[in-house]
Amino acid sequence: MEDLVADVFARACTSRLVLEAVGGKWGTLALAALAEGTYRFNALRRRVDGISEKMLSQTLQTLERDGLVRRDVVATIPPRVEYSLTELGTRVSAKLIELIELVEGEMPAVRKAQAEYDAR
Repeated sequence: MEDLVADVFARACTSRLVLEAVGGKWGTLALAALAEGTYRFNALRRRVDGISEKMLSQTLQTLERDGLVRRDVVATIPPRVEYSLTELGTRVSAKLIELIELVEGEMPAVRKAQAEYDAR
């Protein structure tokens, strides 16, 4: 398995599934939020405005399976679950945050292009 070369453009490459999880709306937002620090489930759900409980749960499970998110159960009464980034998740989220900042910074140009397109 370790000798396989990942090629996201190849139909059967499993890296496509990871890219889909990371690059999808909810995966991107969850990873960017977790870059801010450790979150409990409901706090993360409030931070990622608009995500359903079910979708956040599925997203976190996928990202945990892919090695990007760590799920820690704190032995308290009642038990507390916290989510944070792994080392890999930290590296991936840094790139996503760069993209987020680029898109946010270019929104005036995007709005102008949208208005020109819509006017045609």
